[in-house]
Amino acid sequence: MSATEQHAGTASGAMQESGGREQRPTVTATRAALEVIKRLRKAHGDLSFFQSGGCCEGSAPMCLRSEEMPMGPGDTWLGEIGGVPFYIDTDQYERWGRPRFQIDVSEGAADSFSLEGGEGVHFVTNTIGGSETCEV
Repeated sequence: MSATEQHAGTASGAMQESGGREQRPTVTATRAALEVIKRLRKAHGDLSFFQSGGCCEGSAPMCLRSEEMPMGPGDTWLGEIGGVPFYIDTDQYERWGRPRFQIDVSEGAADSFSLEGGEGVHFVTNTIGGSETCEV
């Protein structure tokens, strides 16, 4: 998959470096993930993603209706994928070294409250760095 295809879902996830240069997006999504997000938005309305850091779902991205998951004072907005805001706990993001994320889907519903489970898939987070892609 080309870099253009990988970053297709991130129009507003890019950050500005000093000097006005644009950095790579902080969060992106594969085409497969974008298709699932599109279906979920049609079925459920406004959505939000939150990158979990443990507890119930391990380190999986959770997709819920926006009103079910309001952003808290300790959360950081990383950008949008498929028109859906993506958040992470600020302390967690710093502990992980401020990685760039790529959201994808895998077969099989995960045991979580995330909306995609009804589609028989679950979202997964991969970190992107250089030539490596690692699953979180």
